[in-house]
Amino acid sequence: MNMWTAIMVIAIVAITSIARVLKAKYHAQNGVIVDGKGRMELLPRGPDTDAMERELATLRERIKVLERIATDANNTEQRQSRAIADEIESLRDR
Repeated sequence: MNMWTAIMVIAIVAITSIARVLKAKYHAQNGVIVDGKGRMELLPRGPDTDAMERELATLRERIKVLERIATDANNTEQRQSRAIADEIESLRDR
């Protein structure tokens, strides 16, 4: 086996592996189940599936807000402006 044959074998194996991963990802995103014999079935959609999807969307939005709060409050400029605001409030209380 020469070098070009080995490179082609490696390329074929890599392409096949990538194709299988992409196929599995596609099936998972579209709710397809593939059993050991290669038969495909769609995941059943229950009556509460829409409610769960709405709840998931709500939770994702809440996480985005929490991430924004956590990152915005931790930079130096925000801490300095918070300290100045606290100092102004303490002077008003006097």
